[in-house]
Amino acid sequence: MPASIKDFTALNALRKDLKAQAEARALAEAEAARLAKIAEEEADLFRRSIGQVAPLPSHDKHHHAAPRPSAEARQHLADEQAALRESISDEFTYDTLLDTDDRLSYARNGIGQDTLRKLRRGHWVIQEELDLHGMRTDQARDALGEFLREVRRRGLRCVRVIHGKGLGSLNREPVLKNKVRNWLIQKDEVLAFCQATPAEGGSGALMVLLKSQERG
Repeated sequence: MPASIKDFTALNALRKDLKAQAEARALAEAEAARLAKIAEEEADLFRRSIGQVAPLPSHDKHHHAAPRPSAEARQHLADEQAALRESISDEFTYDTLLDTDDRLSYARNGIGQDTLRKLRRGHWVIQEELDLHGMRTDQARDALGEFLREVRRRGLRCVRVIHGKGLGSLNREPVLKNKVRNWLIQKDEVLAFCQATPAEGGSGALMVLLKSQERG
């Protein structure tokens, strides 16, 4: 087929496509105009059916604003939370401070081994306990800091901290168990701690001995 005939055929095809596109656009515009007219007629009918409207008078309304905590109270709470976080760090590790026994006992400098033995044997009565089961790391750290501050204020000497055995943790690793030991070592009021007896929670809890009020 000569080239001139091919070009003419292609030109005719292009013209047909352009004409079809123009017709399609015209139909779409006509349909859009029809729908807009229907919507306007319906809106006009609705306005005529309800008549004139006016807003209700507002002089009898009372707006009760929710009470806001004072700036001082908010700042005090923020300062306390910041102090708790700063006083217990996750970067601290206890590896070089613990005894070599399988119960990972700890005694602060100046505290004799006889004190640890008494603690293991239940010489001091457990006066309070804290259960950290199910808490996230941040929650557990804050809860432990607050717990120690409260029992210290009350003058208690021996408490139990339940951290669990970590059996439900990822890879069954005792993450919280290790962190609790790290945190306790950083608290000046903690004199010693050891794994609880089987009757008191075994490897899922710690017996913690705190300073007496006389020790400061």
